[in-house]
Amino acid sequence: MKKYLYVVDYWVPFPASEYGGLVTLIAENDAEALELLSDEELFNEDYGHLIMEKIVTATKLELADDYESGIIEVFCT
Repeated sequence: MKKYLYVVDYWVPFPASEYGGLVTLIAENDAEALELLSDEELFNEDYGHLIMEKIVTATKLELADDYESGIIEVFCT
């Protein structure tokens, strides 16, 4: 089964907020990436509706080997 390295740029620009961050994760598809990010405690739930849009437009790199799905790194402000 193919897996991908996602680099999700998750910024909510001013004036709505200046909340956001950069997340790297491994997932099989966008739905699994959403599930992983929805469970992340650092995300502000007020902006949860924007996560899928950012996942769809994220940089995705196909991995050559089979890695476990999960969040690798999270930087949030």
